[in-house]
Amino acid sequence: MDFYALDNVPLLFYILALKTLLLCLGFAGVKIYQSKKAEAALKKQQAEKRRLAQQTQELIDNLKED
Repeated sequence: MDFYALDNVPLLFYILALKTLLLCLGFAGVKIYQSKKAEAALKKQQAEKRRLAQQTQELIDNLKED
């Protein structure tokens, strides 16, 4: 039996572990990016709703004054 082929197994395990770690970090980075992007869109939407509500209230107040 050829045991020399088994000499490279630890190196292959290290390569596999490194590849797995890089993939995990990559997916985590994408998830963080997407969550920040979604959070920014939500904040923008809430600000727009507040602005519209304020404009509506100002129009109502102006009508009451007239």
